Amino acid sequence: MHEISLVRNILKTLEAEFEKDELEKLSRIDLKVGLLSNVEPILIQNAFEAVIQDEQRFQNAELYVNLVPIIIKCEICGDESEVKNYTFKCRNGHPTKNILQGEELTIERVHFID
Repeated sequence: MHEISLVRNILKTLEAEFEKDELEKLSRIDLKVGLLSNVEPILIQNAFEAVIQDEQRFQNAELYVNLVPIIIKCEICGDESEVKNYTFKCRNGHPTKNILQGEELTIERVHFID
């Protein structure tokens, strides 16, 4: 399950960005996850719960997954539209591979206890 390694990388990123005392006040991590990122929200939630059992400084943190849709932009008509049922066509029916959104896997925001 690659979600375990993803969660560990997320926690390493936070450790690199914040001091130890800040991490102890961490209450929530918001992830932005695109539908094409190959990450299942429930699996990454479960992986997070498993990993933080061994990571004392993250015991009070929660993980929130913001799942974002696939947005494409047509090279022919310039239309931006949401992909439905993995059909990569704009609303005018033109096929496109120009993906604007949907491949993300980013830490969108972190929350701390006051």
